[in-house]
Amino acid sequence: MPVINILQPHVADMIAAGEVVERPASVIKELMENAFDAGAKNVKVEIRGGGATFIRVTDDGCGMAPEDAGIAFLRHATSKLKDERGLEAIETMGFRGEALAAISSVSHIELLTRRRGDNSGTKLTLNAGDIEDMIPTGCPEGTCITVKDIFFNTPARLKFLKSDRSEAGACLTTALRCALGRPEVSVRFIRDGKEEFFSPGDGMQSSCIYSLLGRDLATTLIECDSENEGLKLSGFISSPSAGRGNRSAQYFFCNGRWIKSPMLQSALEQGYKNSLLTGRFPACVLYLDISCGSVDVNVHPAKTEVKFSAEKSVFDLVYHAVRSALENEDATVKADLSSAQKAVPKPREDFYQSMSASAFRENGYKPAAPARSSGFSAPARPAYTPPRPAAPSRSFSPAPAPSFSSVSNRQSAAPSGFSTKPEIKYAPPVSYGSTPAPAASSFKSSENSCRTVSEPLYAPKEEQEEKDSPEISDIYTKHFPQAVENYVENVESSQKQLYKIIGEALKTYIIVEKGEELLLIDKHAAHERMIFDRLKAKSGEIPSQNLLTPIPLRLNPEDAELIEENGELLLELGFEIEPFGENEYILRALPADMEAGDAEAAVEEICEKLRKGTAPTAQSARDEILHTVACKAAIKAGWDTDRKELEVLVEAVVSGEIKYCPHGRPLSVSLSKKELDKLFKRIV
Repeated sequence: MPVINILQPHVADMIAAGEVVERPASVIKELMENAFDAGAKNVKVEIRGGGATFIRVTDDGCGMAPEDAGIAFLRHATSKLKDERGLEAIETMGFRGEALAAISSVSHIELLTRRRGDNSGTKLTLNAGDIEDMIPTGCPEGTCITVKDIFFNTPARLKFLKSDRSEAGACLTTALRCALGRPEVSVRFIRDGKEEFFSPGDGMQSSCIYSLLGRDLATTLIECDSENEGLKLSGFISSPSAGRGNRSAQYFFCNGRWIKSPMLQSALEQGYKNSLLTGRFPACVLYLDISCGSVDVNVHPAKTEVKFSAEKSVFDLVYHAVRSALENEDATVKADLSSAQKAVPKPREDFYQSMSASAFRENGYKPAAPARSSGFSAPARPAYTPPRPAAPSRSFSPAPAPSFSSVSNRQSAAPSGFSTKPEIKYAPPVSYGSTPAPAASSFKSSENSCRTVSEPLYAPKEEQEEKDSPEISDIYTKHFPQAVENYVENVESSQKQLYKIIGEALKTYIIVEKGEELLLIDKHAAHERMIFDRLKAKSGEIPSQNLLTPIPLRLNPEDAELIEENGELLLELGFEIEPFGENEYILRALPADMEAGDAEAAVEEICEKLRKGTAPTAQSARDEILHTVACKAAIKAGWDTDRKELEVLVEAVVSGEIKYCPHGRPLSVSLSKKELDKLFKRIV
């Protein structure tokens, strides 16, 4: 039996650090929360590289006394909790007393702190959790803690860190979430000497959101407030017209703490039901204020997950608040439209009134008074002479007046553009699977387009007999060769495919009759599969289209990092994205099949798939992105679709060329005649 050993304290600290310090971003979260608990009004975060080599957090909080600074880095040393009764109502961001101990055990730390009102401060230096030096020093009121060389003594953890760019993006995202949760605190984030964001700290949620998330998102948000049974919800949600391709812009806060909550996420999206397009997600910044005894924040080491004692009440609060905000927006839009319509002046009632000839002569066509003679007399001329119509650019002689003495005269005197044709009874057969033969009147041969007035399209009956009475089919073939070719193609197609397109239901499903079956085909899924197969067959770069007006993109730090890391892959798939300022990018080209309106949502979905990184190979990752490109480029449910487009989709499905959409969903569902008869109780 193995011998049981008691681990050394420093080994236990290093193991415990794995629960709290996963990466440099975890250090920033813990230090910023300590600054908030200290009552800071201004917090500055500085990192170098990806944060693994240098992190500094400075605040103007209450600071620490020398004796407190000496024990702050011991395990389970905290000023926020005294006994077990404090666990029932935790009001602070931190309470376990493990953060500083865990951070110091895997890094080098330098602490400068000065309590408010003290004449001097304290400087503390630690190496892997051991205090090396502690001396009095001069420093501003508050605390400044510098963390260097994270995981220097745990190489196994160090090698799992990502690139500096990725780690810096995670640090920026973490700091931004902390800043969003505290609008009353001014937060400044500096990366490699460059300021990335700054929040004003004026206590207003709107200005905090505007400065941290940007103007593009802030201008699409609508206010959302509700209160019920001691629960209070405030914040903003996005308009349904501004849906996004992923959930990266959803921020939930409970008592100022950023949390991950599938329950709150579900309540939010349920509130948008029937208001948001499928595949689009709302953005939000929601602040939930709840009594400390009704929420348990001690269910996760990083305190990012919480548990509510009354989950249904919280769900209902968020759901009804979202529904109310969306309904108020609809009412506001309708009121604005109504007021705009009232502001438009009514046109004059007599503006389009017709005028008779006599009224025109009386009111608008008055002859001028004859001029007084002074040696000679001039002819009277009207005050207004209507202009003559301009002569046509192509001159022709008008046809003589028709004579009704004989059929021959009536035929030869027909004006240009009209003809008297012999009665031809022709009914093309019913077409199955292709376009019916066009009507004869829709085709004109080159001979017909050059004929003169005296050359009718068809000769009179008497003249036909003199010309050996050609067959009607010969006349049809002569004048409508294209229609004859289509007729032959239709006959051949009807022999190959015995199906008939009945129509389209709900602008989504194509109804097809095939033998004894009724097929319902999802047009979006079918078109998506066709585009995906075509794109996947291209081994090289996918054809792209340059945009006349480039599309600006504002991405969060994590998405920006993914775009830069996968630039070559995106370029191969038809996306040309360039940096365009701080956290700003510009889209100059996109795949040829995609509409410009779908480009931003496609980029967001691609970033989400790259973030998950579930594809095991490069080809699998390429296929995942092609799924998104094909989905955005395909025709959508609810669109009006041309008949010829429906025929192409039906042909591909019925022939068995495509069977499933790229996501694995079926393209068609069949109902046999027997199943339909059973539904209508025609048979038992």
